[in-house]
Order: sequence, then structure tokens, then C-alpha cells
Amino acid sequence: MGEGEAKAEKAAKADHKNAPSASSTPESYSKDSEGGGGGGGGGDALRAICGAIFTILVLLGLIALILWLVYRPHKPRLTVVGAAIYDLNFTTPPLISTSVQFSVMARNPNRRVSIRYDKLSMYVTYRDQIITPPLPLPPLRMGHKSTVVIAPVLGGDGIPVSPEVANGLKSDEANGAVMMRVVVLGRLRWKAGAIKTGRYGFYATCDVWMRFNRSSNGQVPLLAPSTCKVDV
Repeated sequence: MGEGEAKAEKAAKADHKNAPSASSTPESYSKDSEGGGGGGGGGDALRAICGAIFTILVLLGLIALILWLVYRPHKPRLTVVGAAIYDLNFTTPPLISTSVQFSVMARNPNRRVSIRYDKLSMYVTYRDQIITPPLPLPPLRMGHKSTVVIAPVLGGDGIPVSPEVANGLKSDEANGAVMMRVVVLGRLRWKAGAIKTGRYGFYATCDVWMRFNRSSNGQVPLLAPSTCKVDV
């Protein structure tokens, strides 16, 4: 073999050694590159979306907390400031005829929040028995730090009651004092600017001690402060 043939054989071997294998074609390199880059990009986008949602939720929670601290509504305050008895008589079997009036002062203690009432009604009980039918009241709106007096006349004829009520009222009349409970119920919601809450059930009970005798006809003096218990 001549010197030229030996050089040609060495060059052929070198070309064969440097040639790419079938498993490492340009197409396979391109596919591997595209697959790896796409997977990493999708994960980063998902993490970014989750982070943005978490940040928004935290901000909304902080805003809600600040608004609650600034505008947190307080329950209304009710007090009975006057009472009158116009009629309180019994007939058999026993039935009672009543005509009474209680002046209930309602106060909104909130400085930034107004209160709106609807479906209000009012009635009177004695020894846990209703002695006046529930009377519907008109809707009521109370502005910031406002006060209103509700004083409807309550009563009815021929209201059935138990003997305990009849005997109890006779005993109280002899003692010169009676305790009746005024009940106010309905629904309310608070309003701060353009923000309105949902409607909440409202239930207030006022225990009223007052003078009571056979000559009572009209205003009667209260014997003790009559602050109401309010549940919302």
C-alpha cells in the first residue's frame, strides 16, 4: 500500500468516527429541546397565577377587616319611656279586653352606619301569654346617632287567656303594681354608604314595671328603668 492510499484510509476512518449516530439526529435534538422548554414554562405560569390569586385574597381580607373595624355596626338600643292603660277588663270564660300604650325609644348608636327596619310588629305579654294581638308597624329608617319613639296603641277585645292571667292581674291590682313585657320584632339591615348588609332577624323584649290599680286610666308611672334586651 502506497503512502497516498494510507492517508486516504485514515481520513475515511476519521469521517466515520465524527458522523452523528442515528439516535441523535437533528430532529431528535429539536424535539428534546422543545419538550423541556415547554414543561418549565407551564409550571412557572401556574405558579404565577396561584401567587396572584393568593395575593388578591389576602388584600380582600385586609380590606374587609379594615371596613369591619371602621364601620362595625352595633345593635340598636331600646328603652320604654312611658306607659298608659286605657282598658283592662275580664269576661268569662276568661277573656280579656285590653287597650294599652307603651312609648318605646329606639336609638341607633352607630356614627357611620344607618339602620333600616321592615316587617316590624309589636305586642304585649303577661306571664308569658299574649294579651294584645301583634300590631304591624310601618318600615323605619334610622340615621347615624338618631333616636325615634314608637308609641302605638295596642289591644283587642275577647282575647282568650288562662285563669292564671286573670288571677294574676287581680292580685297585681290589689298590690298596686304590675309587670308586662313589650315585644318588638321584625328584620333589620345596616347600611354604610353604598354598602348594605343582608337582613337579620330582630327581637327585643322590654320588661316594664308600672303602677296599676282599678282607677288606672291613661298614663301610669313606671316603677323602674325599662331597658330592653335586643337580639339580632
